[in-house]
Amino acid sequence: MLVLGVGNILLSDEGLGVRVIEKIKEGYVLPEDVKLLDGGTLGIELLYFLEGSEKLIIVDAIKGGGPPGTLYKFSGDEVKAYFKGKISAHELGIQEVLGIAQLTDRYPKEVVVIGMEPESLEVSLELSQTVKDNLEKLIKSVIEQLKEWNIEVKHVDERARHTV
Repeated sequence: MLVLGVGNILLSDEGLGVRVIEKIKEGYVLPEDVKLLDGGTLGIELLYFLEGSEKLIIVDAIKGGGPPGTLYKFSGDEVKAYFKGKISAHELGIQEVLGIAQLTDRYPKEVVVIGMEPESLEVSLELSQTVKDNLEKLIKSVIEQLKEWNIEVKHVDERARHTV
């Protein structure tokens, strides 16, 4: 099981997938077989990380035409349709990785893309205020997907209560 955050953190909201991975690492405890990966703008190198993953969540900035902060979730054939119209470097990289994974029988059994409409793609290390305000909803959507797959997810505070 792999949760992959992609995007360029130098371009404000473009890096929201990476920021979500950081927040999940800080705030949640996941089983050892769930890998959290900052995929940044890696391309074909990501194929290595897909090896053995039966389920994959990709977290990304998604230009779906909605207002900034709009959440999106794609699964099944919707994932392939999502990547068909993409032109940025990391998205082409993921499209290629998924294509090669499919050709080599390494494509995960389930792939879900979860993301948010960006407000700004300007050069900045900071997320826009709209994305910051909605980031927790995006994180919750990722956590909900993990729970749908019967993966035990604990908030860091929960773990502290159980270990006392």
